[in-house]
Amino acid sequence: MTDPASHSHPVGASAGNLAPAGAEADPALLPATTLAGLYATGALSPEAALEAVLARTARLNPRLNAIISLDEAGARGAARASAARWRAGTPLSPLDGVPITVKDNIAVAGLPCAWGSPVFRDFVPDRDELPVARCRAAGMVILGKTNVPEFTLQGYTDNTLFGPTRNPWDLALTPGGSSGGAVAAVAAGLGPLALGTDGGGSIRRPSSHTGLIGLKPTPGRVPRCDGLPAILLDLEQIGPIARTTADLVALLRVLAPADPRDPASRALPPFAVPAVPGRQRILFLPRLGAHPVEPVIAAATAAAAAGFRALGHLVEEAEAPFTVEETLAIFGPVSQAGLAWLLAARGGAPAAPMLQQMAEAGRALPATALFGAVDAIAGFRRRFAALFGAWDLILTPAAAALSWPAAQIAPSTIAGQAVGPRGHAIFTNFANIAGLPGIALPIAPSSSGLPIGVQLVGPAGADGLLCAMAGQWEAAQPWAGRWPAL
Repeated sequence: MTDPASHSHPVGASAGNLAPAGAEADPALLPATTLAGLYATGALSPEAALEAVLARTARLNPRLNAIISLDEAGARGAARASAARWRAGTPLSPLDGVPITVKDNIAVAGLPCAWGSPVFRDFVPDRDELPVARCRAAGMVILGKTNVPEFTLQGYTDNTLFGPTRNPWDLALTPGGSSGGAVAAVAAGLGPLALGTDGGGSIRRPSSHTGLIGLKPTPGRVPRCDGLPAILLDLEQIGPIARTTADLVALLRVLAPADPRDPASRALPPFAVPAVPGRQRILFLPRLGAHPVEPVIAAATAAAAAGFRALGHLVEEAEAPFTVEETLAIFGPVSQAGLAWLLAARGGAPAAPMLQQMAEAGRALPATALFGAVDAIAGFRRRFAALFGAWDLILTPAAAALSWPAAQIAPSTIAGQAVGPRGHAIFTNFANIAGLPGIALPIAPSSSGLPIGVQLVGPAGADGLLCAMAGQWEAAQPWAGRWPAL
């Protein structure tokens, strides 16, 4: 698709416009770290910040459909308790009292966890998944759950239970998926932070569509237990979504300590962000084979590559060390078999026709195909471990297309070429397969104001380096002042 500068905006958002002057005084629009600083001085209370977020949510969420389960009573109770701790000088963490939303495939005790599907319509977990428990133990204020596509297996956000989520930058368009509700909430000021998941780009691509920073961590960096069944093996990780690098790092510090119930977490060194990233050798992959990329994205990504060179990094373009066809051949059997296994154990059927077909394919899949995919994943990881002997980081577009209509599964064309349902998503799933951390960073928006993002991928365990690079990029190319007009 082309840069949709001519889209109408019947519901109220105007793509590319910024928040009105003085909007920074609204506590709902302040970064998480700024909020905590104000709590510490007594200049603002967690209760006042929450009420500002709730008022903004009441005004905007009916247009966005980002939050599908709002826990006002629980949030107010958490904010009151946080205010008392700050008054006593005993906050539980630097993020005590900061509001956060949780994606609807992550368990929050006492809140519905429908996973976007009628199969889980009535499921209410009785305990928090570990990252949520850590946020709660840090004193954070859990606002509610954010919308997802069914079983979080599609790259947009719509389902038969709750309907489509809309992009705050243009309400006619999708924020992407599967963390579409999460990014729409943060981009619109419905809480400064969100927990998302990324099984093939589901944090990084939506972040790129909404002007945010989002991290898919190394497997184990954010330990997991007490959650939903893992239908994508270890390809899917929980990660932070934020407006600023400082906020993302602060949340990751809460989430990252190792836990014995997640063996992968014990294999990683403690999370740390270097003060200065140093000169990095960056492999720049502007495209993958003959697969199309929207010209506006290609141009913005090339400009970002030049920006990283200007920061002193070595950036060189080369052929990709993998093909899109190779990643799809791995991802297909894993997702098909995982969905079929889940439905066999749980019962029921997906509502989405595409997922019905995926489940049928999974039921027909021989066990040898799944073992072949697992073996291919191991080979993929060995290949990238060797590649990072010559390179420090990989730079790509975060997505091959700009946002598309909100109820449409995917763009049917990119740069005038017909593409399949994953044509927009070609740049991200290699990091999941390879077990690598990846971060999406905002770059120059399109002429109509729609956000565009780039992706940096590092070697396993290099989450801190990616955060340091993000901080350096944000200092040189600030993005947090850009807000959609809602």
